[in-house]
Amino acid sequence: MRTYTPKAGEIQHDWYVIDAAGLTLGRLASQIASVLRGKHKPTYSPHMDCGDFVIVVNAHKIRVTGRKLDQKFYYRHSGYPGGLKAISLRDQLDRHPDRVIQLAVRGMLPKNRLGRQMIKKLKIYATPDHPHEAQQPKPFQF
Repeated sequence: MRTYTPKAGEIQHDWYVIDAAGLTLGRLASQIASVLRGKHKPTYSPHMDCGDFVIVVNAHKIRVTGRKLDQKFYYRHSGYPGGLKAISLRDQLDRHPDRVIQLAVRGMLPKNRLGRQMIKKLKIYATPDHPHEAQQPKPFQF
């Protein structure tokens, strides 16, 4: 018996759409990361990009538990002394709700060039409409 490894030309990338309204951020992010990696397929291979494209709509209606809206902060640094900036989850959801989901999913993907390739297959929109109707995405069942 030999282990089956799919070739790059044999991999088929499907499109899925997920409605994030009322879903918990971390649980949604782990499901999205699993689909982006391709772990839901029988031909999963950890060293190849076997995953599918994921479209997330209604990102502004995401839900978090506890007091995370005021206690969770996103940090960035300009590189200069005193250049640390912080923004709370509540403010980030108001300004850029797509970044909240993208950062949560990115943290669950591999930290290498394969992970950077996988995150490009994630499309996030704050509203219920998206420009990917031509790909005929299927609704994803949890």
